[in-house]
Amino acid sequence: MQRKINWLLLCFSLLGGGIAFVLGELLLDRQPYDLPYIVLVGIYFAIVALGVGAGCLLAEMISPKLNGFSWKQRYLGLSWKLLPLTVVLLLGVGTLSEFVYELNFGGVKPVKNVVMVIDDSGSMSQSDPGNSRYTAAEALVERMDSDNRVAVVTFSTDAAVVQPLLPLSPAENRNQVMQVIRSLHTTEGGTNISGALTEAMNVVNSDGNGSRGAMVILLSDGVSEFDTSSELNDYVSRGIKVNTIGLALDDPSGSNLLRDIAAVTGGEYYDVADAERLGLVFQQIYDRLGDRTLLTERTDATADSPYYAAVRILALTLIGTALGIGLGIIFDNRHLAKSFGLGGFLSGLCAGLILELGLSGSTFGDPMVRLLALLVLAGIIALFTLVVPVGEGRLTRRGTRNAGASSQTADSFPPPRRNRGSKGF
Repeated sequence: MQRKINWLLLCFSLLGGGIAFVLGELLLDRQPYDLPYIVLVGIYFAIVALGVGAGCLLAEMISPKLNGFSWKQRYLGLSWKLLPLTVVLLLGVGTLSEFVYELNFGGVKPVKNVVMVIDDSGSMSQSDPGNSRYTAAEALVERMDSDNRVAVVTFSTDAAVVQPLLPLSPAENRNQVMQVIRSLHTTEGGTNISGALTEAMNVVNSDGNGSRGAMVILLSDGVSEFDTSSELNDYVSRGIKVNTIGLALDDPSGSNLLRDIAAVTGGEYYDVADAERLGLVFQQIYDRLGDRTLLTERTDATADSPYYAAVRILALTLIGTALGIGLGIIFDNRHLAKSFGLGGFLSGLCAGLILELGLSGSTFGDPMVRLLALLVLAGIIALFTLVVPVGEGRLTRRGTRNAGASSQTADSFPPPRRNRGSKGF
């Protein structure tokens, strides 16, 4: 039993974590087969186990400083066979952790109802002559998940519900909503934001299922008489965010009003000068609708929840511990399982803190935060043999049986008889 380190294992572990990061980001970005996040996150950590585990195995195969040459000669083949077991272990632990993290506690309601409130007043002829707002809204409906429900409200001098709340499944419903949006056009009249938000609240109230949360997307290019201190009380009391988009606003009072509406309700304000960018803004708002995963920023009502912060950190701690124990299983070494397991506990705790404090919704920043978390996860585990001493000690009885067989074979032959010479003749 001694404290030692395999520097090649550290390098290969970090390399495996880096490769797993690239594959994991491709998985999260493309979401093949529309897999739910519970499955995607499980696969993500299974990829991490494969990358780190294969890297550590290759390093010990080249330079077996932790397990010794006897392991390389007798157990290397077994270790490669045990690698899939660690992958399956991380798949299960990652999936279970994500399942717990997505549970809604304390009255949290997932946002499933989206009400799009679109300005079609006469001034839109100059702000959006190509009707890009309708194209952007239609494209958003096309990309929404099938469990969303969508409604459309238009307004100028008066406001009207042109599409009541409708689930996007089956496909015919999605096509119906898109057809309604496609038929919209700019009208004459002023900008009645107060009436528009009143109609939007009526739409929200029409949903008899109180377990579904709601969000409003309000787009306008003008200013309106509106009292944010009183007319938004229903939105605030029910926790319904109003995300506002100001299109080509030259009058500061218009952008100030939309910014205040978003701030009071907990939404976001987006200032758009070019109508061609509306598609990106609509998609950005939808992406922040409320997905809650271990690997991304929380954007729903739990964004500032200390409970879900603790759950994320504990989940990563559990995943790190499972990864460390899994590496010990790969090498069939109980001492390494202990050392790597304790290292995984610490590295998982650090990785969880990095994700919780670092994720911000940034397109570039969040992947870098995930990369740092994975490198910390892989690095601390590999370094922990300097803290917890290791030696040869099989998890299975194979080594004991082999040793016993060798001993039995040796004992089956009597000791050689000493030549006494020719005495007695």
